Amino acid sequence: MKKNYFTIPAVFAAVLILSVAGCSSVYYAAYEKVGVYKRDLLKKSVVAARDDQKQAQEQFKDALTRLKEITKFDGGEAEKAYKSLKSEYDDCVKRADAVHKRVREVETVSTDMFAEWEKENDQISTPSLRDASRQQLLDTKQKYSELHAALASAEQTMPPVLRQFNDYVLYLKHNLNAQAIASLKGEATSIQTEIGKLLESMNKSIARADEFVKTMK
Repeated sequence: MKKNYFTIPAVFAAVLILSVAGCSSVYYAAYEKVGVYKRDLLKKSVVAARDDQKQAQEQFKDALTRLKEITKFDGGEAEKAYKSLKSEYDDCVKRADAVHKRVREVETVSTDMFAEWEKENDQISTPSLRDASRQQLLDTKQKYSELHAALASAEQTMPPVLRQFNDYVLYLKHNLNAQAIASLKGEATSIQTEIGKLLESMNKSIARADEFVKTMK
C-alpha cells in the first residue's frame, strides 16, 4: 500500500518545532517510526517551498498591478491610494518571509540527508552496491545543487525589490497628494521592472523544483 506523506497526524507539526530548536534527531526519529525518511521530508520541503514561491509570486503580481494603478493617479483620495499600496507591501513582506523560511528548511533537510547517505554508504560491504549507491548520491547532489541555485537566486531577488517598494510607500506616507504621486512615476516604473525580473526568476525556480520532485519519486 502506497504511503501518503501528506496525511501524517498533526502531532508531527509539533516535532518540527523541536527540529528548529535543535532537536533534529527527535524530529527525524518520529517520522521514521511511521515510515517517512529524510528523502521523503526533503521532497515534502521542496514542494512546500515551491508552493510558497507560487503564492509570493501571485502577491508580487498584485503589487505590480497596484503600482501601475498608482502611476495613473490623477487626484482624489491620496490617503486611500497609500493605504492600498501599503497593504500590498505588507503582504509581500509576509510572503517573502515564508519563502525564506522554506528555503532554510530545504537546506537543513538536504544537508542532513546527504550526511546520512554518505555515512551509510560506508557501511555497504558489497563493492558493486556501494559504488552504485555513491553514484546515485552524486547524481542527486548535482540535481539538488541546480535546484538550490534556482531557489537562492529567486530568494535573493526579493529583498532589493522590497527595499525599493518600502521607500516608495514611506515617501507616499509623508506626501499624500497628487503632485507627490506624480513625481514618483519614474520610481514606480523602476520597481515594476524589478518585480518583472523577480517573477521571471521565480518561474525558473518553480520549474526547477518541479523537476527535482520528479527525480525523487
